[in-house]
Amino acid sequence: MQRKEKHALFWGAGQMAAMTGSIIWVAGEHLMPLSWRLSLCALALSLAIAGYWAGTRFFIGKIRRENIKWAPAAVVFGAVVFSLLWHWKTEWLAPGTVAIFGLVICWAGKQLIDARGRYRLLGWTLILRGGFNLVSAAIMGPDLYTVWFIGTGLLKILSTLGLIYAVQDEIQQRYARTIDSLSHGFLIRDRRGYVHIANERCARLLGFRHAQELVGRHVSELLPNLTREMADAYFRRFEAPDVQYPIAETTVFTLHNGSRLPVELLGSPYIERGRLYCLVQLLDISERKKKDDLLYQAARIDPVTGFFNRHGLASRLAQEIDQAAAAGRECAVLFIDLDKFKRVNDSFGHAAGDQLLRTAASRMHTLLGPDDILARFGGDEFIVILPGLAAGSATATATGRAAALIEAMERGFELSHHAISLTASIGVACYPLHGRDGDTLIRNADIAMYEAKKAGRGEQRVFNDAMNAAAKDALVIDGALRGAIEAGEFYLVYQAITNAHTGKLTKVEALLRWNSSLLGPVTPDRFIPVAEDSGMIVELGTWVLEEACRQVGQWKHGLLDDVTISINVSAWQLADPGFVALVAQALQRNGLSPRQLELELTERVLIDDAANVRAVLGQLRALGVGISLDDFGTGYSSLSYLTQFQLNTLKIDRAFVMDIEHSERNNKLVHAIIAMGQSLGLQLVAEGVETAGQAAILEKMGCHYLQGYHISRPIPPDELLRFACARADAPECAI
Repeated sequence: MQRKEKHALFWGAGQMAAMTGSIIWVAGEHLMPLSWRLSLCALALSLAIAGYWAGTRFFIGKIRRENIKWAPAAVVFGAVVFSLLWHWKTEWLAPGTVAIFGLVICWAGKQLIDARGRYRLLGWTLILRGGFNLVSAAIMGPDLYTVWFIGTGLLKILSTLGLIYAVQDEIQQRYARTIDSLSHGFLIRDRRGYVHIANERCARLLGFRHAQELVGRHVSELLPNLTREMADAYFRRFEAPDVQYPIAETTVFTLHNGSRLPVELLGSPYIERGRLYCLVQLLDISERKKKDDLLYQAARIDPVTGFFNRHGLASRLAQEIDQAAAAGRECAVLFIDLDKFKRVNDSFGHAAGDQLLRTAASRMHTLLGPDDILARFGGDEFIVILPGLAAGSATATATGRAAALIEAMERGFELSHHAISLTASIGVACYPLHGRDGDTLIRNADIAMYEAKKAGRGEQRVFNDAMNAAAKDALVIDGALRGAIEAGEFYLVYQAITNAHTGKLTKVEALLRWNSSLLGPVTPDRFIPVAEDSGMIVELGTWVLEEACRQVGQWKHGLLDDVTISINVSAWQLADPGFVALVAQALQRNGLSPRQLELELTERVLIDDAANVRAVLGQLRALGVGISLDDFGTGYSSLSYLTQFQLNTLKIDRAFVMDIEHSERNNKLVHAIIAMGQSLGLQLVAEGVETAGQAAILEKMGCHYLQGYHISRPIPPDELLRFACARADAPECAI
């Protein structure tokens, strides 16, 4: 039956041959001649000797299959030798057979004792059986054959049972070692809950020293919190119809020593002799749980700052809203954006940028309460949740906390041995006033943050419905902007800038206009901020540069041959590494002199990234392009820029010009600006000139150029040509 157990096969064959020889000798006396009996008994003896020898050698592992190929020849040779010997000395037949077989049995017993310590009893039994055969051969006569037969029969039964036990024990040990070699625990329990089989790994997992300590116990005795009812309920799951195997579940065991063990249980049915048993595998998932925890952390924690990330924030915010709703309380969301953080990354690298984020997050965290939550929403954006606030107090608490955060950011940072100034723009949204779910609160706080950015650096704004309308409008505009350049929806108009003394047209400012196929005419104050937020301002600025230079190129060899074109440039364009090359190419492509192009910058552009702007402006000045500072006087650091940057022109803001006739204060201020500009060798342009009186006062003060509705509104190129003709006494205008 166990064909793979070669020792069992050979032992069985040897014992069968020995029994067959005895039967032939006893029963064959009247059935066959003596010569046949002797030959068959000799063959049987050879087979018995070969069987016991091969079985023993196989059992102790000292023989291989290839060694058996000589066995048939050895059996035949032995049978011939024994047959000849017994024919020659017939009286030796009985004692010789008994003695030879006894020697083989003794040898087999000695081999088992030496090689397998656990089978010493079987070895001694075989030696006793072989020794009995030898003694019988030496002293026992024919009259005592009955005694010999009875004695050797009993010893044969004992040794045969021992051999059977050895075979079965080897099989059992093999499967036991296989089970014990498993990396997970294993046990079989019956319907009543008693353990029948367990491996060593199972014992160690459950806090026992050996597997035998589990066998025979009820499973409820293995764990302190496991009851018999729970064990019975688990077994009943295997009797349920249409159940899918294995039944898998994860749980945490509390062991008798108090330690906790996370495991995965895999249960399968096992039927033996018609009875249902439960085979359970116990997998220690401690390492898996650690990895799962790490993955859970990675999914919820920002690796740069160590605080919540966007996903962790969403989960916590949902919890806080639910708790606030249940308790009748409020909570607030602060959306924080670090102004112009991208410039830090571009200047110092991402490693330094990450260090700045960590430092800023740590500084923010020190200002928060023990229950407040800080998260990095992405990039340079952070969110603070102020939970569990008393009804009616959320807005005041949030604005106070936002002010503290803004002040903390303004203290500056030390980064790579450089002092970095940083500001934060903060938007505030409160539950339930501004939204009843996390997504709405975050979105509205984000909208409020952008309103704070529009108001300047280091500002905060609380969300209101008007902001939402503006945000929706910006979203619609953003969608319409996509593809508007390719669709030819943009065009330029030109506003004249004339010499204050001669009235001659010497400069024009190119102004962008948009006639959307979806929205109709859209004013610049609506679409320019959206284009800046989305980054499309770079593409728009490139188009304006190319179109303005193209138009001036068309005016060459005419009345406006020497006109200077002025265009506005955003901070995004100056941050583009290819901007200077783009300007040079536009001038060359349209045959313009660099002095015919003047780039207008606002104070905000100079503030945002002074070092980078200074370098780019230096390259543009080296190229020969003029630089103009627009809206001069409306900022708070303008005077310092006059010494830091190589400017050509100052444009006096219309806010000062409009009251120059009626306000002595404005009159003196404009006069001071003009005097200062002249002393620095700058050209001065007065914006917003709407009356002849304003123009006369500005000319008397020494202002070089005038721009405004009194001079001309923004007009198309052909109308500008007619305006130029009206201002000039040129022959071509008379045609």
